Amino acid sequence: MLEPLRQGLPPLDPAAVSNAASCALPARYEAVGEARRFTRRTLDQWDTGDRFDDACLVVSELVTNALRHALPAAAPQDPAQGPPVRLHLLRWTERLVCAVRDPSQDSPVARDPDDCSAESGRGLFLVDSFSDSWGWHPLSGTFGGKVVWALFRLRTST
Repeated sequence: MLEPLRQGLPPLDPAAVSNAASCALPARYEAVGEARRFTRRTLDQWDTGDRFDDACLVVSELVTNALRHALPAAAPQDPAQGPPVRLHLLRWTERLVCAVRDPSQDSPVARDPDDCSAESGRGLFLVDSFSDSWGWHPLSGTFGGKVVWALFRLRTST
């Protein structure tokens, strides 16, 4: 399930996460700014170097997509389920993962970036362009939904 997170890197050991942070995001578009600020503060503390701006852009796109495409139109939020969208940031020595959880089981759909008539739909093209890899997987259990993630390779200090 997490095979793309291992591409060309040492095996991924969940216990070896050196830093992790997450934040709940409300079901409103102001949450994109909140996610961007949270990401900037967190990545600044983690000193992610040249991937800082790329990761912040990708988080904005992932959260926007979750809010625009993954939330039921007029469904009220269930307090027992928690916030509908959650941002997770995980850092290992050589990689950073930005992941957004949402309540939809639907696959993210990348649109043709050359379609000049489209007013939206280029978010996943940007995610693909600025991250080293990205993907998604459905969740099971109480919350269900899915996680859409983007991986960034980090330079190691020598």
